[in-house]
Amino acid sequence: MKYLYFAVLSATEDKTKMEVSFPDLRPHAATFGNDLPDALHMAHDALEGYLLTAEDFKEKLPTPTSYENLSISKGELLVPIEVDTTLAREREQNQIVKKTLTIPKYLNDLGNANKINFSATLTNALKEKLDV
Repeated sequence: MKYLYFAVLSATEDKTKMEVSFPDLRPHAATFGNDLPDALHMAHDALEGYLLTAEDFKEKLPTPTSYENLSISKGELLVPIEVDTTLAREREQNQIVKKTLTIPKYLNDLGNANKINFSATLTNALKEKLDV
């Protein structure tokens, strides 16, 4: 299932970390990061973990508050964080799917000569392309 909750990001007093909280899920979902990109990654990870657990225990989740109804203080960022728990569960199970594909012969020959693992290469390329 897809969810979208808003996170509030704010720098710690000493400006060394970014704190992350989810107003709709306080006090259950919170985290921090070393900088903004890390905080965004950790926000997604924390929200995903919380939602997976809530689903497992059949907990009723609050309806996400619209961004128009959320207020933040000066220096805080309001960021939407989207999680797809169906995808997360599939990734967790890590089932292998056989795919048949076509590539140019010269790439096949070069790949074989260089002992390239075609499956691993395709998997890595797809992860990068899909940002997962």
